[in-house]
Amino acid sequence: MAVEFNHTLVNSRDIWAAASSVADILGLEKPSAYGPFAVISLANGASLDFHQADEVQQQHYAFLVSETEFDEILGRIKARGYTYWADPLRHQPGQWNTDDGGRGLYWEGPDTHVLEIITRPYGSGD
Repeated sequence: MAVEFNHTLVNSRDIWAAASSVADILGLEKPSAYGPFAVISLANGASLDFHQADEVQQQHYAFLVSETEFDEILGRIKARGYTYWADPLRHQPGQWNTDDGGRGLYWEGPDTHVLEIITRPYGSGD
C-alpha cells in the first residue's frame, strides 16, 4: 500500500474566519463543514481541517504552488497588507527566497500559524 498524507488538524480560535482567510489567500474554494471542522481541500486530495481550540500553539504549513500561483498569492498577500519574509526567522521582510531554483516566502496566517509557499520542493533544485 502506498502511504499518502490525507489531512491535518489546524487549531484555531475561530475556525471559519481562519479557514476562510487561508483559502482566500491561496485562491482555493471556500471551506466546507465536516462535523466540527471547517475544511479546506487541496489539489492533491489532502485537506486542512480547522478545529476549534481555546489555546493555539503556532504551527507551520507549507504549500507547493506553480510560478503563476506564487505571483497570484503574493499579490493577495500584498493587497491585504500582510508582511512576508524570505526566511522562517523573519530576517528578510518584503523578500522571497530562490531556494532550489524556485521561489518561496513565509507569512503569518491566522492564530500566528506560519504559512509558506514554495514553487520547488526542498532538495529538488539546482
